[in-house]
Amino acid sequence: MRPGKWHEECGVFGVYSPTKTDVAGAVYMGLYALQHRGQESCGIAVNDAGVITCHKELGLVGEVFDQNRLAQLEQGRMAIGHVRYGTTGQKNVANAQPLMVNHIKGSMALAHNGNLTNAAALRESLELTGAIFHTTSDTEVIAYTVTKARLTQPSIEDAVCAAMGQLAGAYSLVIVSPQKLIATRDPLGFRPLCIGKWGDGWCFASESCALDSIGASFVRDVQPGEIVIAGDGGLRSIKMHCGGEKMAFCVFELIYFARPDSVLDGASVQEARQRAGAFLAREHPVEADVVIGVPDSGLDAALGYAQQSGIPYGVGFIKNKYIGRTFIQPTQSQRERDVRLKLNPITSAVQGKRVVLIDDSIVRGTTSARIVRLLREAGAKEVHMRVSAPPFRHPCYFGTDIDSRENLIACQHTIPEIAQIIGADSLGFLGLDDVNHLTDAPVSGFCSACFTGEYPVPVPAEKAKYRFEQKLPEQEG
Repeated sequence: MRPGKWHEECGVFGVYSPTKTDVAGAVYMGLYALQHRGQESCGIAVNDAGVITCHKELGLVGEVFDQNRLAQLEQGRMAIGHVRYGTTGQKNVANAQPLMVNHIKGSMALAHNGNLTNAAALRESLELTGAIFHTTSDTEVIAYTVTKARLTQPSIEDAVCAAMGQLAGAYSLVIVSPQKLIATRDPLGFRPLCIGKWGDGWCFASESCALDSIGASFVRDVQPGEIVIAGDGGLRSIKMHCGGEKMAFCVFELIYFARPDSVLDGASVQEARQRAGAFLAREHPVEADVVIGVPDSGLDAALGYAQQSGIPYGVGFIKNKYIGRTFIQPTQSQRERDVRLKLNPITSAVQGKRVVLIDDSIVRGTTSARIVRLLREAGAKEVHMRVSAPPFRHPCYFGTDIDSRENLIACQHTIPEIAQIIGADSLGFLGLDDVNHLTDAPVSGFCSACFTGEYPVPVPAEKAKYRFEQKLPEQEG
């Protein structure tokens, strides 16, 4: 995705070693592999002999952790890390993760991917009992809830289990305590989390590609509702919250969020995107000379469209690899400027040709209009846009930063109107029926509420984006 679209997910990573080693370096490599999931801030927390040290700042992994900074983090047996963009909470270093907590029973550091649907209610309840919050993110709500449970529970894993009974929505967590590394996933499995074998130790990651970065071998995915504990006794799990409900894995992880070389809950991301492209070719055929994808998540879908349609696949854009995901830029003017810096059309590939342009989504339409215009300026004779997701018509409350219908072009216009607005000769979206057929993997259910409005759990009323920090009430909508 690019400017004019939404933010994406965060990424979490954790390692456990039975002996003292360079766990900070391993987490650094894992976070580098997950950088695509968040470019706002990052952090690493290391446990050395029961003492947890944390460093976090705004910026990319390579900017925040240079060689000197990594050397300052003590070696240890456990570490966790996080790359962030914010869905709940403004862009400031206070909201960076991991979040450190020191309490009467000890200490812990926590990193979170997802978004709670009941964060406001939980926060208000905690504040009424005297809790003082230092951030505006729902991660601190989770940390307080776990800490409160720890006061009456015999272990940190029991406290996590008790806290899960109060948390609603999406969360994949990695937690380091003085003695243990813990990973858990919400009972519906909205966000991915997997387990890897790392030498004689273990690791947890948002995506399997991060395991590859440190030479770890994939073991399995954390089950929805499962709590997995890595400690001196090896690996064990608590499944009290497992198996009670149908899975609601975010389908947009496959369409856009994840790296194509990742496998999520048994589903190959690359294969899912190619299958989406093939579905588009069947449902929205067109006479054309070349199929091109918008880098990066549109490329595999474009290949699938080309293979199914028989239209040649081509490389239509060069992407500047030294510019981050520009949709994360804080202002619209910056996002508009950066799209031309990031993408440049290859004139020889499109000049005088009828082009099928494949992208992963259209949210507001502004970015799509600019990309179509770039192709026209490069001499494209026709531009037929195909989108490897259905139209977005509803807010997401589970970690994707879309929270108002007025920002969604598909809520305001018909498909022919959208085509006219973005300057395309024709426009086609992935069908809703195809969403559940993007993979043959044993995923028991997808969350596609952003397309259908059918939420797998109760959601709050339409809310202002930065309700915590602006102290705004819920907006009925």
